[in-house]
Amino acid sequence: MSEFWNEKYGQVDFLYGTHPNEFLLSQVYRLPPGARVLVLGDGEGRNGVWLAEQGFEVTSIDYSAVGCDKARQLADQRDVSLSVHCADLIEWDWQEDEFDAVVLVYLHFEPAARREVYPRAVAALRPGGLLIVELFHPRQLAYQSGGPKRADMLVRASDLAQDLSGLDWLILAEGKVLLDEGPGHQGPGFVTHGVGRRQG
Repeated sequence: MSEFWNEKYGQVDFLYGTHPNEFLLSQVYRLPPGARVLVLGDGEGRNGVWLAEQGFEVTSIDYSAVGCDKARQLADQRDVSLSVHCADLIEWDWQEDEFDAVVLVYLHFEPAARREVYPRAVAALRPGGLLIVELFHPRQLAYQSGGPKRADMLVRASDLAQDLSGLDWLILAEGKVLLDEGPGHQGPGFVTHGVGRRQG
């Protein structure tokens, strides 16, 4: 699978552009100054680099070596510090109770892997920490703006509530959006997104 992403990231300048995800941008006000943020599946670094520009301490992880290299280059261009890890999230040595926020944007898994990774994402949060998530909904299959072409890799709000237990949801919604994220995400789409606070 990493070869698939290496090839995709190698074909264009920035597959999903260099601007942050709009939902993330709209929710970042919730984070305390200087928060420690973990960005999962950060690809070419657009979300991690932008968060670092806002003064957060950011750890970015992706399993595409090409994506990780581009994230480091983007951080250098923007003159920010970004800790980049190139790793498979199934095998990664996760830290627990470490982060003020975890960002999970358009990171889709096979169902079994999703049920393994998502609880680890919650466990990586400190009590009271926030998970910010946006993913494609099964209704995205009717659109041509990106995402996997398999319904079982797409998620409803009810799937997030089930797979991400231990959170109090401040927002949990699904609906139509207009995507403008590089050549990879363009046009109308259908997403599920939310902000959850870790209990405890």
